Amino acid sequence: MEIYLPLFPLNLVVYPHEDLNLHIFEERYRQLIGECLETGQPFGIPVFLNNKLPGYGTEMQVTTLHKRYDDGRMDIKTKGLRIFQIVDFENPGSGKLYAAGRVNVLETLPDMGNHLYELAGKLSRLYELLQIKADIDTIEPLLSFRVAHKIGLSVDEEYELLTIETENDRQRFLIRHLDRVLPVVAEMERTKDRIKMNGHFKNLDPLKF
Repeated sequence: MEIYLPLFPLNLVVYPHEDLNLHIFEERYRQLIGECLETGQPFGIPVFLNNKLPGYGTEMQVTTLHKRYDDGRMDIKTKGLRIFQIVDFENPGSGKLYAAGRVNVLETLPDMGNHLYELAGKLSRLYELLQIKADIDTIEPLLSFRVAHKIGLSVDEEYELLTIETENDRQRFLIRHLDRVLPVVAEMERTKDRIKMNGHFKNLDPLKF
């Protein structure tokens, strides 16, 4: 389905249902967010990656105007809605200071995925190694989107995940990433333990020749 959206390109990836706080200071985006607050319309955050717009982004809804400053700046709370792919891009949009364009909205089904338990197990192992307490409910739909920012993906990898259509394929993508990362993290933790032992007295059995 094609819709027309105001666009706010950023060098980050936002996923459906993700909460994002933004500080709005540029005049063009003060205009954009001001109109969204007045009308309730959503806007889009297309990913700006490697000095270009590769094409995918996320439709966003302003949920709260947290603070409006005397000079027009704003602190807002937003939530990700749906993934989109840019059809055409206007900079600026007609009669506006900000960019806009037609986008093809992609519906994201609330899918559990077939690799939920395998992914959850590898996540638990990662956080155990890192000694991090992770407050993540792993038995919920769209686990891939909810953990993507918490497992060490690069921005390019986060963007690649955004473009993957099904939860099964997204979970497999994250499992492959964790399969690469877990041995590295485990070896780092073993190295840290060895370093901690250096300089301490050790009880060693005498060698017998």
